[in-house]
Amino acid sequence: MKSHDGPERKRKELIVYDAIIIGGGPAGLQAALTLGRMHRRTLLLDSGEYRNGTVRHAHNLLTNDGRDPAELRRIARAEIAAYDTVEMTDAAVSDISASDGIVRVVADGREHRSSAVILATGVVDDLPPIPGLAAHWGDTVASCPFCHGHEFAGRPVAVINAGAHAEMVARMLEPVASEVHVVDPADVREVSDSDDGLRLHLDSGPLDVAGAFIAPGWRPRGDLPDRLGVQRQDSGAVRTDPFGRTSVEGVYAVGDLAQADHLPGPMFSLAAAIAGGQLAAVAVVQSLVAP
Repeated sequence: MKSHDGPERKRKELIVYDAIIIGGGPAGLQAALTLGRMHRRTLLLDSGEYRNGTVRHAHNLLTNDGRDPAELRRIARAEIAAYDTVEMTDAAVSDISASDGIVRVVADGREHRSSAVILATGVVDDLPPIPGLAAHWGDTVASCPFCHGHEFAGRPVAVINAGAHAEMVARMLEPVASEVHVVDPADVREVSDSDDGLRLHLDSGPLDVAGAFIAPGWRPRGDLPDRLGVQRQDSGAVRTDPFGRTSVEGVYAVGDLAQADHLPGPMFSLAAAIAGGQLAAVAVVQSLVAP
Protein backbone atom coordinates (compact mmCIF):
# COMPACT_ATOMS: atom_id res chain seq x y z
CA MET A 1 0.00 0.00 0.00
CA LYS A 2 1.30 3.46 -0.89
CA SER A 3 2.19 5.63 2.08
CA HIS A 4 0.68 9.11 2.35
CA ASP A 5 2.95 10.26 5.18
CA GLY A 6 5.01 12.54 2.94
CA PRO A 7 6.16 16.13 3.65
CA GLU A 8 2.93 17.69 2.36
CA ARG A 9 0.71 15.69 4.71
CA LYS A 10 2.96 16.45 7.68
CA ARG A 11 2.81 20.15 6.83
CA LYS A 12 -0.99 20.06 6.73
CA GLU A 13 -1.06 18.36 10.12
CA LEU A 14 1.07 21.16 11.56
CA ILE A 15 -1.16 23.97 10.26
CA VAL A 16 -4.47 23.89 12.11
CA TYR A 17 -5.78 27.37 11.23
CA ASP A 18 -5.82 29.25 7.97
CA ALA A 19 -5.17 32.40 9.98
CA ILE A 20 -4.60 33.50 13.55
CA ILE A 21 -5.62 37.04 14.49
CA ILE A 22 -4.08 38.60 17.59
CA GLY A 23 -6.19 41.47 18.87
CA GLY A 24 -9.94 42.00 19.21
CA GLY A 25 -10.29 45.65 18.33
CA PRO A 26 -11.88 46.96 15.12
CA ALA A 27 -9.03 45.84 12.84
CA GLY A 28 -8.88 42.31 14.22
CA LEU A 29 -12.64 41.90 14.31
CA GLN A 30 -13.03 43.03 10.71
CA ALA A 31 -10.29 40.62 9.63
CA ALA A 32 -12.14 37.81 11.42
CA LEU A 33 -15.44 38.72 9.75
CA THR A 34 -13.87 38.75 6.29
CA LEU A 35 -12.12 35.42 6.83
CA GLY A 36 -15.28 33.90 8.26
CA ARG A 37 -17.27 34.91 5.21
CA MET A 38 -14.70 33.09 3.07
CA HIS A 39 -15.09 29.95 5.23
CA ARG A 40 -11.48 30.03 6.40
CA ARG A 41 -10.70 28.42 9.73
CA THR A 42 -9.65 31.33 11.89
CA LEU A 43 -8.62 31.84 15.51
CA LEU A 44 -9.09 35.27 17.08
CA LEU A 45 -7.14 35.83 20.30
CA ASP A 46 -8.29 38.83 22.34
CA SER A 47 -6.36 40.01 25.41
CA GLY A 48 -9.17 42.39 26.43
CA GLU A 49 -6.83 45.42 26.33
CA TYR A 50 -7.92 48.23 24.01
CA ARG A 51 -6.50 51.64 23.21
CA ASN A 52 -9.97 53.18 23.46
CA GLY A 53 -10.81 51.29 26.64
CA THR A 54 -11.45 54.56 28.52
CA VAL A 55 -13.55 56.09 25.73
CA ARG A 56 -17.31 56.20 26.36
CA HIS A 57 -18.39 57.26 22.88
CA ALA A 58 -16.66 56.57 19.56
CA HIS A 59 -17.21 59.04 16.74
CA ASN A 60 -16.61 59.62 13.03
CA LEU A 61 -17.62 56.07 12.10
CA LEU A 62 -20.46 55.80 9.62
CA THR A 63 -23.71 54.34 11.10
CA ASN A 64 -22.09 54.15 14.55
CA ASP A 65 -21.29 57.77 15.38
CA GLY A 66 -21.43 58.13 19.16
CA ARG A 67 -21.63 54.44 20.03
CA ASP A 68 -19.75 53.01 23.01
CA PRO A 69 -16.61 51.18 21.72
CA ALA A 70 -17.43 48.26 24.01
CA GLU A 71 -20.84 48.01 22.34
CA LEU A 72 -19.17 48.11 18.92
CA ARG A 73 -17.05 45.12 19.92
CA ARG A 74 -20.05 43.27 21.32
CA ILE A 75 -22.04 43.75 18.11
CA ALA A 76 -19.06 42.71 15.98
CA ARG A 77 -18.52 39.55 18.01
CA ALA A 78 -22.18 38.63 17.68
CA GLU A 79 -21.97 39.05 13.91
CA ILE A 80 -18.77 36.99 13.68
CA ALA A 81 -20.30 34.21 15.78
CA ALA A 82 -22.63 33.43 12.87
CA TYR A 83 -19.62 32.04 10.96
CA ASP A 84 -18.70 28.66 12.37
CA THR A 85 -15.16 28.63 10.95
CA VAL A 86 -14.12 31.45 13.31
CA GLU A 87 -13.13 30.67 16.88
CA MET A 88 -12.84 33.55 19.35
CA THR A 89 -10.82 33.09 22.54
CA ASP A 90 -10.22 35.62 25.31
CA ALA A 91 -6.53 35.11 25.94
CA ALA A 92 -3.26 37.00 25.72
CA VAL A 93 -0.37 35.69 23.64
CA SER A 94 2.64 34.67 25.70
CA ASP A 95 4.95 33.55 22.89
CA ILE A 96 5.19 33.72 19.10
CA SER A 97 7.64 32.66 16.40
CA ALA A 98 7.69 32.26 12.63
CA SER A 99 9.87 29.95 10.56
CA ASP A 100 9.60 27.81 7.42
CA GLY A 101 6.24 29.33 6.54
CA ILE A 102 4.64 28.37 9.86
CA VAL A 103 3.69 30.77 12.65
CA ARG A 104 3.50 29.34 16.17
CA VAL A 105 1.43 31.20 18.73
CA VAL A 106 1.16 30.31 22.42
CA ALA A 107 -1.83 31.61 24.37
CA ASP A 108 -3.35 30.39 27.62
CA GLY A 109 -0.80 27.55 27.77
CA ARG A 110 -1.73 26.17 24.33
CA GLU A 111 0.22 26.30 21.08
CA HIS A 112 -1.61 27.19 17.88
CA ARG A 113 -0.21 27.07 14.35
CA SER A 114 -1.01 28.70 11.05
CA SER A 115 0.58 29.84 7.83
CA ALA A 116 -0.62 33.41 8.53
CA VAL A 117 -0.89 35.64 11.58
CA ILE A 118 -2.50 39.08 11.63
CA LEU A 119 -1.14 41.37 14.34
CA ALA A 120 -3.93 43.70 15.46
CA THR A 121 -2.64 44.39 18.96
CA GLY A 122 -2.77 48.17 18.70
CA VAL A 123 -0.67 50.64 20.62
CA VAL A 124 -0.36 52.14 24.10
CA ASP A 125 -0.50 55.91 24.66
CA ASP A 126 2.09 57.58 26.89
CA LEU A 127 0.41 60.66 28.34
CA PRO A 128 2.23 63.81 29.44
CA PRO A 129 3.10 63.52 33.15
CA ILE A 130 0.59 66.13 34.28
CA PRO A 131 -1.21 65.35 37.56
CA GLY A 132 -4.92 64.67 37.00
CA LEU A 133 -4.63 64.34 33.21
CA ALA A 134 -4.90 60.55 33.02
CA ALA A 135 -8.19 60.55 34.96
CA HIS A 136 -9.82 62.52 32.12
CA TRP A 137 -8.20 60.65 29.23
CA GLY A 138 -10.76 59.42 26.71
CA ASP A 139 -13.45 61.77 28.00
CA THR A 140 -12.65 65.48 28.28
CA VAL A 141 -9.03 64.90 27.24
CA ALA A 142 -8.48 63.47 23.77
CA SER A 143 -5.97 63.46 20.93
CA CYS A 144 -8.03 63.45 17.73
CA PRO A 145 -10.12 66.52 16.80
CA PHE A 146 -11.91 64.50 14.11
CA CYS A 147 -13.08 61.94 16.68
CA HIS A 148 -13.82 64.20 19.66
CA GLY A 149 -13.82 67.84 18.57
CA HIS A 150 -17.53 68.27 17.82
CA GLU A 151 -18.48 67.28 21.36
CA PHE A 152 -17.00 70.60 22.57
CA ALA A 153 -18.80 72.71 19.96
CA GLY A 154 -19.39 76.33 20.97
CA ARG A 155 -17.24 76.06 24.08
CA PRO A 156 -13.57 76.82 24.81
CA VAL A 157 -10.93 74.14 24.39
CA ALA A 158 -7.19 73.87 25.00
CA VAL A 159 -4.48 72.34 22.86
CA ILE A 160 -1.87 71.16 25.33
CA ASN A 161 0.98 70.67 22.93
CA ALA A 162 4.37 72.32 22.46
CA GLY A 163 5.07 70.51 19.18
CA ALA A 164 5.09 71.82 15.64
CA HIS A 165 1.61 70.39 15.00
CA ALA A 166 -0.05 72.38 17.81
CA GLU A 167 -1.02 75.36 15.67
CA MET A 168 -2.44 73.06 12.98
CA VAL A 169 -4.68 71.35 15.53
CA ALA A 170 -5.74 74.73 16.90
CA ARG A 171 -6.69 76.01 13.44
CA MET A 172 -8.69 72.85 12.72
CA LEU A 173 -10.66 73.40 15.92
CA GLU A 174 -11.40 77.10 15.33
CA PRO A 175 -14.70 76.50 13.45
CA VAL A 176 -15.83 74.14 16.21
CA ALA A 177 -14.89 75.78 19.52
CA SER A 178 -15.69 79.25 20.83
CA GLU A 179 -12.05 79.74 21.81
CA VAL A 180 -8.89 77.71 21.30
CA HIS A 181 -6.01 78.10 23.77
CA VAL A 182 -2.61 76.67 22.86
CA VAL A 183 -0.82 75.71 26.06
CA ASP A 184 2.69 74.40 26.64
CA PRO A 185 2.48 71.17 28.71
CA ALA A 186 5.36 72.47 30.83
CA ASP A 187 3.11 75.30 32.03
CA VAL A 188 0.36 72.98 33.31
CA ARG A 189 0.75 72.08 36.96
CA GLU A 190 -2.46 70.06 37.34
CA VAL A 191 -5.75 69.20 35.64
CA SER A 192 -8.99 69.00 37.64
CA ASP A 193 -12.75 69.05 37.11
CA SER A 194 -14.64 72.29 36.56
CA ASP A 195 -18.30 73.18 36.08
CA ASP A 196 -17.88 73.16 32.29
CA GLY A 197 -15.34 70.37 31.98
CA LEU A 198 -11.72 70.94 32.92
CA ARG A 199 -9.68 73.40 34.93
CA LEU A 200 -6.06 73.74 33.87
CA HIS A 201 -3.89 75.00 36.70
CA LEU A 202 -1.30 77.04 34.84
CA ASP A 203 1.68 79.03 36.05
CA SER A 204 -0.25 82.15 35.01
CA GLY A 205 -3.46 81.12 36.79
CA PRO A 206 -6.47 78.79 36.21
CA LEU A 207 -7.98 78.24 32.77
CA ASP A 208 -11.41 76.65 32.44
CA VAL A 209 -12.18 74.80 29.20
CA ALA A 210 -14.69 72.22 28.03
CA GLY A 211 -11.98 69.85 26.86
CA ALA A 212 -8.34 69.52 25.95
CA PHE A 213 -6.38 67.93 23.13
CA ILE A 214 -2.94 66.48 23.69
CA ALA A 215 -0.30 64.75 21.57
CA PRO A 216 0.62 61.64 23.55
CA GLY A 217 3.58 59.51 22.72
CA TRP A 218 2.74 55.94 21.74
CA ARG A 219 4.32 52.53 21.41
CA PRO A 220 3.21 49.11 20.15
CA ARG A 221 1.31 47.11 22.72
CA GLY A 222 3.52 44.21 23.80
CA ASP A 223 6.64 42.83 22.17
CA LEU A 224 5.21 40.56 19.46
CA PRO A 225 6.63 42.63 16.56
CA ASP A 226 10.08 42.42 18.14
CA ARG A 227 9.80 38.69 18.68
CA LEU A 228 8.87 38.19 15.04
CA GLY A 229 11.60 40.52 13.81
CA VAL A 230 9.40 42.58 11.49
CA GLN A 231 10.73 45.82 10.05
CA ARG A 232 9.63 49.13 11.58
CA GLN A 233 8.99 52.55 10.13
CA ASP A 234 10.75 55.63 11.50
CA SER A 235 7.52 56.33 13.39
CA GLY A 236 7.91 53.06 15.31
CA ALA A 237 4.94 51.43 13.58
CA VAL A 238 5.28 48.07 11.85
CA ARG A 239 6.22 48.54 8.20
CA THR A 240 3.65 47.04 5.82
CA ASP A 241 2.51 47.16 2.23
CA PRO A 242 -1.05 48.40 1.48
CA PHE A 243 -2.42 44.92 2.28
CA GLY A 244 -0.77 44.66 5.68
CA ARG A 245 2.05 42.33 4.64
CA THR A 246 5.18 42.79 6.75
CA SER A 247 8.80 41.93 6.04
CA VAL A 248 8.31 38.45 7.53
CA GLU A 249 6.51 35.86 5.40
CA GLY A 250 3.06 35.02 6.70
CA VAL A 251 2.98 37.94 9.17
CA TYR A 252 0.54 40.82 8.65
CA ALA A 253 -0.02 43.95 10.74
CA VAL A 254 -3.14 46.12 10.81
CA GLY A 255 -4.76 48.96 12.70
CA ASP A 256 -2.90 51.52 14.80
CA LEU A 257 0.12 49.22 14.94
CA ALA A 258 0.77 49.36 11.18
CA GLN A 259 2.00 51.92 8.68
CA ALA A 260 2.22 51.31 4.95
CA ASP A 261 5.10 52.88 3.05
CA HIS A 262 2.84 55.27 1.13
CA LEU A 263 1.46 56.87 4.32
CA PRO A 264 3.15 59.67 6.33
CA GLY A 265 2.36 57.86 9.57
CA PRO A 266 -0.04 55.35 11.11
CA MET A 267 -3.68 56.28 10.57
CA PHE A 268 -5.26 56.38 14.03
CA SER A 269 -8.99 55.97 13.36
CA LEU A 270 -11.67 53.31 13.64
CA ALA A 271 -12.51 53.50 9.95
CA ALA A 272 -8.87 53.13 8.90
CA ALA A 273 -8.40 50.18 11.27
CA ILE A 274 -11.47 48.42 9.88
CA ALA A 275 -10.28 48.98 6.31
CA GLY A 276 -6.84 47.62 7.16
CA GLY A 277 -8.29 44.51 8.77
CA GLN A 278 -10.36 43.75 5.69
CA LEU A 279 -7.44 44.23 3.28
CA ALA A 280 -5.14 41.97 5.30
CA ALA A 281 -7.79 39.26 5.41
CA VAL A 282 -8.20 39.51 1.64
CA ALA A 283 -4.43 39.12 1.23
CA VAL A 284 -4.46 36.03 3.48
CA VAL A 285 -7.23 34.40 1.45
CA GLN A 286 -5.41 35.15 -1.79
CA SER A 287 -2.19 33.66 -0.40
CA LEU A 288 -4.01 30.46 0.46
CA VAL A 289 -5.17 29.92 -3.12
CA ALA A 290 -2.15 31.32 -4.97
CA PRO A 291 -0.31 28.79 -7.14
